[in-house]
Amino acid sequence: MFRGMAASPAVEATVQRWMSRLDRAYAGIIRCDVVIELPHRHSRQGHSFRVRIEVAVPDRTIVVAQESEDMYALIGDAFHAARRQLHEHVEIRRGDVKRHDGAAIAGVGGRRTAW
Repeated sequence: MFRGMAASPAVEATVQRWMSRLDRAYAGIIRCDVVIELPHRHSRQGHSFRVRIEVAVPDRTIVVAQESEDMYALIGDAFHAARRQLHEHVEIRRGDVKRHDGAAIAGVGGRRTAW
């Protein structure tokens, strides 16, 4: 779970709480891996943490990677992003949202324009 830094029981407990919330939101999670690291950066002052979350569900693996100086806010933001992607995946599987393969299309002045 930790790379380039010492393990922290408080951070582990925070991650476990977020993982249980995510599991309650979607019971079909097969695997959830979390890596928290302190990358080596010689040109910056202060510590910038990086969090990577991989959530495996049937038919998809959701990956979220974010970086910030506030570790606890970073963990919460990353899990919120994973939950949003998981929610979108569930809606697509149920057929609530159409999946557009190819270029996005927007209407401009009555015309359809690919962008």
